[in-house]
Amino acid sequence: MEVKRPARRTQAERTAATRAQLLEAARKLFATTGFGEVSTQAIVEAAGVTRGALYHQFADKAELFAAVHEQVEAELVAEVGEAVAAAAPGGALAAMRVGARQFLDRCAAPEVQQIILIDAPSVLGWERWREVGLKYGLGVIETMLARAIADGEIPEQPVRPTAHVVLGALDEAALYVSRAADPQRARAEMDAVCERLIAGIAG
Repeated sequence: MEVKRPARRTQAERTAATRAQLLEAARKLFATTGFGEVSTQAIVEAAGVTRGALYHQFADKAELFAAVHEQVEAELVAEVGEAVAAAAPGGALAAMRVGARQFLDRCAAPEVQQIILIDAPSVLGWERWREVGLKYGLGVIETMLARAIADGEIPEQPVRPTAHVVLGALDEAALYVSRAADPQRARAEMDAVCERLIAGIAG
């Protein structure tokens, strides 16, 4: 009986697997100790690849961090969207309230705090950090606003500028809570601020 050998992976598959290993290893290290304390040697050892493989995939440690940051940001927004859908809020305005709370809940996670809120602004620079946030979060907020206007829950207003204000406010809210000496109190205060913001949009 002929034994079939397992199919050999293509170069593209090997490259994708190496990239995934590097992202997984770097993500754990960045989340645990922060960007500045993680060496490239520690990353390649944790990933089980060579230093050459790292530099084949990424120009340097900062670019690897950028890829990890975008991965975490994309997952964060997706999880918030899923949580809002599961809550089945009655209307777009209620969905915005749930979304704001869910966003702040997830920003309390150590991984999100360290990678997105603490390291990303300094490692990537403010503009690039905001660019990633806009890429993933802006569309979700615009959709909620547009639906709220269409349903008559909020008055007619320019959607994109309003979405920018809401997204900026949520980012600042998460930063404020993450840096507070008393996070629990800061979170309660910020929940009230977000509620007033949404109420203000509703007019």
